[in-house]
Amino acid sequence: MADKLAKYRSKRDASRTPEPVPQASPEPRRGDAFVIQEHHARSLHWDLRLERDGVLASWAVPKGLPDDPGTNHLAVHTEDHPMEYLDFHGEIPKGEYGGGTMTIWDRGTYETEKWSDREVKIILHGARASGRFVLFQTNGKNWMIHRMDPPARDPMPDLSPMLPAERTRPPRDVAAYAFEFAWGGRRLLVPVEGGRTAAAREHPWLRPLAESFGSRTVLLDGEIATLSGAEVLVFYDLLYDDGHSLVDQPYETRRAALEALGLSSARWQTAPSWPGQAEPVQQAAREQHLPGVIAKRLDSPYEPGESAAWLFIPA
Repeated sequence: MADKLAKYRSKRDASRTPEPVPQASPEPRRGDAFVIQEHHARSLHWDLRLERDGVLASWAVPKGLPDDPGTNHLAVHTEDHPMEYLDFHGEIPKGEYGGGTMTIWDRGTYETEKWSDREVKIILHGARASGRFVLFQTNGKNWMIHRMDPPARDPMPDLSPMLPAERTRPPRDVAAYAFEFAWGGRRLLVPVEGGRTAAAREHPWLRPLAESFGSRTVLLDGEIATLSGAEVLVFYDLLYDDGHSLVDQPYETRRAALEALGLSSARWQTAPSWPGQAEPVQQAAREQHLPGVIAKRLDSPYEPGESAAWLFIPA
């Protein structure tokens, strides 16, 4: 009987990697465990591993499991892994095969509906991954993964930015508004899915931002401003968060969810916001030679296009 872990061992040196490298051939056994590992290697991906005949049949899924039956994701069939990999997480040294950080994203049990050399139908029962999926081989060597269940999440909204109406003075009921700087930059909606963002095509420096979200899917609103001579992406709204649209939620709720993300680095940051403080923020905008301030009603939903719920007041 062929050793199912021979290929796995050939790619690893047990003295150089913390990964499990068992020397004995795997014993055939029946089991129903699965694990999904988030793997920050040369490129971010997720490794789906299914217990089968004493080993873990494995696929690398660059964009993670699909949420929508209308979208298939690439699934690269890789070598079988040892059962010990069900619990493995840690740092694979740089320069080694698969070098990078690996964490356990989810694990649980699964049911097999079909298993052949070209098609695997399963039902996952995990804390984060659940439902019916099929892995199938295309005409070439590639595999794809397809979700067979109906969508389990809200679709990411496709919308244009909400724009402020211009006023000469702050609103009278200042307690109903949050006041923020008008940065004078270029508006940018940033969708992040599967650790990637389309915004990185024009701004490659946003790739680390997208990777930092892992499998979390978000839609952020902000603008690219020039601060101290450098381009910085300033975020001030969150429109979608991990399967839930926030567009109909009040601004106060969206703002709290945005702040909870803790977005802060040399190239991106969360814009400061001051509820009920019109005059101090306007004065600070003047001192910093900014165009003005934006007053945002705390109870306002996100309304694409110009809206009286957001007001631009020149400095």
